[in-house]
Amino acid sequence: MDAQSSAVGTVAKTESATAVLLRFTPQPEHVRTARLVAVAHARRVGVEAGLLDEVRLAVGEACSRAVGLHQRHCPGEPVVVVLDAIDESDSGMAPDRFVVTVADKVSGAVPGPRDGATGATGASETSEAASEAAAGGLDDDEDLDDAEMGLAVLTGLVDDLDITSGPDGGSVRMGWPVKDF
Repeated sequence: MDAQSSAVGTVAKTESATAVLLRFTPQPEHVRTARLVAVAHARRVGVEAGLLDEVRLAVGEACSRAVGLHQRHCPGEPVVVVLDAIDESDSGMAPDRFVVTVADKVSGAVPGPRDGATGATGASETSEAASEAAAGGLDDDEDLDDAEMGLAVLTGLVDDLDITSGPDGGSVRMGWPVKDF
């Protein structure tokens, strides 16, 4: 399953009436739109007002990273963003998390540790992704540096962060608590 259909599958699995799916061409001007939609949706589903700036910055960083990767490696493929309020406890109760998933189509976009250093993400990655990066999924140090910097910023911004990558692309999944009404 590729990253795009994986992100779209996220919507199908949750079957949530609150899900929003954005697909946009990899142009920097679309990142602002994604940020605005994410903050508006986060506010609507009950994310605490004090976290909205974090949502805006994190979604902007994840989308900018995906746009940069797509422009260099697959400019004809859209960036996919899924916004949803979900119940992670599977209790069937009201949503307890606002989750944003940004999917890209670039294999090896999650760099593995280099020069004996620990990974910059602090998040999960598949061994397949690390070997893909080493095998040339990202073909120069500038791509790796840009990807690592974007992931380092996200790691500092978001507590609930999961970064995955595979041969068909990767995804950045971020979550924030939804306040009780």
